[in-house]
Amino acid sequence: MAALVTAPRQVIPNTTYLVTRRTAQRQFLLKPSELTTAIFGYLLAVAAARHRIEVHAYVVMSNHYHLVVTDRLGQLPAFGQFLASLVARALNASYGRWEAFWAPASYSAVTLVSNEDIIEKAAYTLANPVAAGLVSTGRAWPGLWSDPADVGRAGRSFKRPGQFFDLNGQMPERSTLRLTPPPGFTAEEYRSAITSRLGEIDKKAARELVAAGRKFMGARRVLAQRHTDNPASGEPRRELNPRVAARDKWKRVEALGRLKAFLRDYREALAKLRQGVAGVVFPPGTYRLRVLLGVPCAAAG
Repeated sequence: MAALVTAPRQVIPNTTYLVTRRTAQRQFLLKPSELTTAIFGYLLAVAAARHRIEVHAYVVMSNHYHLVVTDRLGQLPAFGQFLASLVARALNASYGRWEAFWAPASYSAVTLVSNEDIIEKAAYTLANPVAAGLVSTGRAWPGLWSDPADVGRAGRSFKRPGQFFDLNGQMPERSTLRLTPPPGFTAEEYRSAITSRLGEIDKKAARELVAAGRKFMGARRVLAQRHTDNPASGEPRRELNPRVAARDKWKRVEALGRLKAFLRDYREALAKLRQGVAGVVFPPGTYRLRVLLGVPCAAAG
């Protein structure tokens, strides 16, 4: 059995995450366009329905995306793989390119511990276009951006794009992307909380831009960029890759303690499995070995 390169993910049903994935070399492969919106929106809707993922907020920037989601069945890796694979294949086909679409590192999935953390990361997600100095409000972003006003509403229907997808294939002709409130919120509570926090972040970003003597780029210039472009600033190196977000110190300590215990128990179980010990039970949230090898896992408490 090959050694694992990265620490295993603990995937527990009914967990809320901030999910992020970046393009290769930070190129603008997700730059706003009718085709990008059609492909990404359709595939996000299909992937969410297929894997029972509830979507609370999203933004598709030119070289990365953020999603705030709740994984009801513990299928986040399968959801992420389905979405990333088909987005890459469809957009690569539209660009006539064959190179890797996504950055080499796997997607980031940060567990959001409390309601406060969910609001903070959802607002952070929706503030991305403003914080990056691109447009003055999230609603002005010409790409995919989830409007808090749509939470709990009918949803946005996406038609299967004519490019890349087989008209006679098994993918649905239409799929609806619905915004739902996270666990612990009513739709009204979530809309109110995220709108308030988003307004604070947007105002701060605008003040900082003015103080730096800069102006917003504007939607027109964003749309004029080429997919082969990338940001003028250098790519950050050796950034931390957190798995837990909690503003409350003690909740963060508790969550990190649970993750540490999972990793310890996982490694102990894996060592026994490699030694041929019979009846090894892996800790709750074991995903890859459960899916690939069918190892038995303890139930989540």
